[in-house]
Amino acid sequence: MKNGKVYLVGAGPGDPKLITVRGLECIKASDVIIYDRLANPSLLEYANVGAEVIYCGKLPKQHTLKQEQINDLLVEKAKEGKVVTRLKGGDPCVFGRVGEEAEFLSRYDIPYEIVPGVSSGIAAPAYAGIPVTHRDYGSSFAMVTGHLQSEENNEEKWKALANGIDTVAFYMGVKNLPLICNQLIRHGKKGSTPVAIIEWGTTDKQRTVVGNLMNIEEKATEAKISHPAIILVGEIVSLREKIQWFSEEEIEMIEK
Repeated sequence: MKNGKVYLVGAGPGDPKLITVRGLECIKASDVIIYDRLANPSLLEYANVGAEVIYCGKLPKQHTLKQEQINDLLVEKAKEGKVVTRLKGGDPCVFGRVGEEAEFLSRYDIPYEIVPGVSSGIAAPAYAGIPVTHRDYGSSFAMVTGHLQSEENNEEKWKALANGIDTVAFYMGVKNLPLICNQLIRHGKKGSTPVAIIEWGTTDKQRTVVGNLMNIEEKATEAKISHPAIILVGEIVSLREKIQWFSEEEIEMIEK
């Protein structure tokens, strides 16, 4: 039997309308859809009648399927001659482990296509009224994983983030917010540097808390901010006061 094909698709940051045209085409063409927790489930409405839908979402320390099992599942379904869409939140190449999955598919000669998506590290700030670059506020931008335990003592990286990058987006970093703030200040970032935390960005559950490196932990705790959330650090956060456009009624009470 001829192998099928796997599409490694970015579903976008949460708002289902932000998926790409190509991503939607892949969903509609698939026999099997294997989707993550952060891929909006309403996108499954575009699947073919009879398509097999498999959830493999992950929470911290709680995985429906381990990555190795997901890899095996992709190969198994493709070897059955099926068209498979692996649907991931945001962009699959930004902390989406698409490289590991593509390498595994290559090992078994399974054809695949990587379909980029809109990354939450850009989209969530945009919906909160914060562009990640601006010629007056910051011309450099970095995306960093918030799972930083192994990087806690990496002096060079923290120095670069604190002094060499204007704006930094931390993904999956709510649990490590104290570490992030302390390390940035310790390595040269001013305590007054603005910080925004955007929870469930681009969705109707979006909430944003704004503070600085000295007080954002207290504000996030008061607002009961949880994952998924993007932590954005940089002077550019101050633009939110001028260009906020997306309605967040609940969080406005917290900010006031």
